Amino acid sequence: MPSQISTPSDPVPDDWDVAVLGGGAAGLAAAVFAAQEGARTVLIERSSHLGGTSALSAGTVWIPNTRHAATSGVEDSPERASAFLDAAVGNRAPKAMRERFLEAGPEAVRRLEETTRVQFRARPFHPDYLYDLEGAVPGGRALEAQPFDGATLGGALRRLRPPIPEFTVLGGMMVDRDDIGHLLKMARSGRSLAHAMRLIGGYAIDRLRHGRGARLVMGNALVGRLLGAALDLGVTILTETDIIDIAGTGASRTVTIRRAGAQQSLRAAGGVILASGGFARHPERRSAFLPAPQPEHSPAAPGNTGALHDIALRLGARYGDGAEQPVFWAPVSHRRRPDGSTAVFPHFVLDRSKPGILAVGRDGRRFVNESLSYHQFVAAMYAANRNGTTIPAVELTDSEGLRRYGLGMVRPGGGGVGNRRLRSFLKDGYLTEARTLEDLATAMGIDPAGLTKTVARMNRFAESGEDSDFQRGSNVYQRANGDPGHRPNPTLGPIRTPPFYAIRLWPGDIGAAVGLVTDTDARVLHESGAPIEGLYACGNDMHSVMGGVYPAPGINLGPAIAFAYLAARHATGRLSSSAQENSDV
Repeated sequence: MPSQISTPSDPVPDDWDVAVLGGGAAGLAAAVFAAQEGARTVLIERSSHLGGTSALSAGTVWIPNTRHAATSGVEDSPERASAFLDAAVGNRAPKAMRERFLEAGPEAVRRLEETTRVQFRARPFHPDYLYDLEGAVPGGRALEAQPFDGATLGGALRRLRPPIPEFTVLGGMMVDRDDIGHLLKMARSGRSLAHAMRLIGGYAIDRLRHGRGARLVMGNALVGRLLGAALDLGVTILTETDIIDIAGTGASRTVTIRRAGAQQSLRAAGGVILASGGFARHPERRSAFLPAPQPEHSPAAPGNTGALHDIALRLGARYGDGAEQPVFWAPVSHRRRPDGSTAVFPHFVLDRSKPGILAVGRDGRRFVNESLSYHQFVAAMYAANRNGTTIPAVELTDSEGLRRYGLGMVRPGGGGVGNRRLRSFLKDGYLTEARTLEDLATAMGIDPAGLTKTVARMNRFAESGEDSDFQRGSNVYQRANGDPGHRPNPTLGPIRTPPFYAIRLWPGDIGAAVGLVTDTDARVLHESGAPIEGLYACGNDMHSVMGGVYPAPGINLGPAIAFAYLAARHATGRLSSSAQENSDV
């Protein structure tokens, strides 16, 4: 495949039809959709890698009523999806925006799958998070990119942002939900052992050929497929390029860039699409929007500095309001890597909902239903935090829980005094071990009496299968993240077997919910309410159609792709209109 990923020394033409600013899933999708319309498209990314936070994520895309919905066996409809979002979001974001998303999302998926190498599949059982609300379903809305052979990208594979190392095995082998199941059963199942051996053998070959794993899954698969589609369509991609300014009015926009120390102005006749990942690493915006204490660590990619928002605001754009939360949250634990960098591990579903694992505050008491979504969990941390009561929170288990389910970066299989797999975690303080609950509480700085009382109460809940304090495991979503083989409640188990283990959990932001206000065509709106012609926003640059609520898996990427489609379609439509006007003169 001929690569259109330009090096900083390569000459770049001045005239384009569409310029896309940002190389995550939203930006790549916008570039693909624009190029499908025949537009001369340039994508500009400030970092050396493409994929943004999308490449680090699970890559789930929440779009109801696509062609894949029927494969899940779940009955759904646009009306049901609309009712669900009405109940979840309410007036925190305009209804017209989410209705446009529900309309355009299936179109965008169909367009990608019919004309590019981007291919999805529906998870047959991947419930909406707010499952108690009207219109929630257990599956069919959450899509994931099919695993992808990154070797087909040629040299461009090196430009794809690698996954979070702690989410891989063997130093970089990517695994998805299905692979994890096989790896955990490989000692008991011949089929799982064969699957694991194929993965490991393929990974070893990839490391020799490409220097990294080339079998892409989850977020890497989504971004890899979008990158391949963009290159197939002739999109020119500039990396390590800063945006200095956006100027112009009316017919076209001019983007001033700086690469390799030199400035250049690029004209985009159809428009400029902002897809830079949101404000979340902008120091002033972070202070203005996020609650105290501000999260110190984020598992998001480093590129979402919000610098483009400063430019958009100078052009008259404004931020949305009314969001329930300013960002989307996940609890994180962190640890220093051998190379001195910090590993930030998001606690999505691997431990919090498992039997025999619970979270407490400094008083030793629970403050939340641990099987709620990661976003709700952190919102509860902030709501309960009084003088540092729940920030950080403490997540703990016993030897049996650690062996079965792991704890954060500590994978299943550990547990027990002298276990060599735990030595490095214990040495650097990521994990704390104690022979008694009282000693564990003292070591973690929490109230021993409160903790022992909480654990005794949880052990009674484990026997009865009913959590009368927080109703843990009371709906389909919560039970889905537990242990399906555990009875009577897949999320509740005893904590009795010493030694006991604990880690600290901190708030972490995974994406901005507050963003630039747009209309239903993704045009950025001026403070006056009128569109800023030729300026569009999608992904986390756009004010979330979910209003800071996290109702289901993939509610960042689903709208990102839908509004990338709408932005590209409108921008290329402006080109057609301009050409028609010129021909009429």
